[in-house]
Amino acid sequence: MKEDFIIENGSCRITKKAVNHNPRHMLPVVDWLSDVPHTGDEEDLVEVQFKNTRKAYYHNSNKLPLEKGVSVVVEANPGTDLGEVTLIGKLVPLQMKKNRINTERYEIRSVLRLATTEDLTRAEEAHAKEQETMIKARQLAKSLGLEMKIGDVEYQGDGSKAIFYYIADGRVDFRQLIKVYAETFRIRIEMKQIGARQEAGRIGGTGPCGRELCCSTWMTQFSSVGTNAARIQNISLNPQKLAGQCAKLKCCLNYEVPVYEEAIKKLPSRNIPLETKDATYYFFSSDPLKGEVTYSTDSHRPANLETITPAKAHEIIEMNRRGEKPLNLGGKQSAVVIMETDYQNVVGQDDLTRFDKKKNKNNGGHRGGRNNDHRNNNRRNHEKGNSSRAD
Repeated sequence: MKEDFIIENGSCRITKKAVNHNPRHMLPVVDWLSDVPHTGDEEDLVEVQFKNTRKAYYHNSNKLPLEKGVSVVVEANPGTDLGEVTLIGKLVPLQMKKNRINTERYEIRSVLRLATTEDLTRAEEAHAKEQETMIKARQLAKSLGLEMKIGDVEYQGDGSKAIFYYIADGRVDFRQLIKVYAETFRIRIEMKQIGARQEAGRIGGTGPCGRELCCSTWMTQFSSVGTNAARIQNISLNPQKLAGQCAKLKCCLNYEVPVYEEAIKKLPSRNIPLETKDATYYFFSSDPLKGEVTYSTDSHRPANLETITPAKAHEIIEMNRRGEKPLNLGGKQSAVVIMETDYQNVVGQDDLTRFDKKKNKNNGGHRGGRNNDHRNNNRRNHEKGNSSRAD
């Protein structure tokens, strides 16, 4: 514990080595003014982060020596709460403006003190109840027949209040549920509705890229994502590949859209064919990032494909407008290369169907033989019967 806490002026300050009550941290905002002297003393506003993605802004009315990573006790309604300072100085008002927080309507409370050992212990005891409370809360909601799901529970630092985050498709009348929760848990109850993306951000996880989910590490706002973002980047519209853990379109589809849009502006129009003395070429495909455009002599299928740069395509279009035709496109021709193997596949190692079960032809032939024999016996018996009648 000596490495986890530092005693300064009779108070306890948590360090980077300390055990954090929030295992899933959002990545902090990059403070690009941190190396400029006296920038943190000009603003008394600080950004404090609580469990997962919840952040709030407070006044440093007591002029405490705050810095990023320090645990503090702040005012709450009711009681007090414990959080970690994530941003100080001039960037705090800019962050509030970015998050569209109206300072006239937003109630900004104060930072009371630096967190002591008792505060940290009390907060850890409260957060230890969250998992058990969430399971019990789900059972109670199910028993009342409410179409909702309790996604997460967050206890206040002093343990006097709990926030229940729920997911529902429509409006839910949970007045009776709040009474049941209050009688069961003996605390003040607050209900907050969140969406599927917010739930994924609070739960966390690993994406298909191998990294932690963006919504649980650094994203603070969710912008709308549409299938048009995939079309711009020439991504296949496969719902299984485009959907994230929240069953919605992945947020990362929007990351490179501005780059693609800027590159697409340099491409020629798809509806303008290129006239040459050899043939007429139609737009087939393009790669905006590589700066390549592929044309085909057939407007419906790939034929005599040639790849040129957008600048070359614009040059030929201008020549066609003047009534001129170049000899050819002068691009790279795409040809199908057939690879010939210099060995024989004796053991069938390259056969993709070598593990498939082969049909037993003998069984089918045997069944067929039995049927034929049966038909022949019937025919012989029929002929014997006819011959006996003739006699």
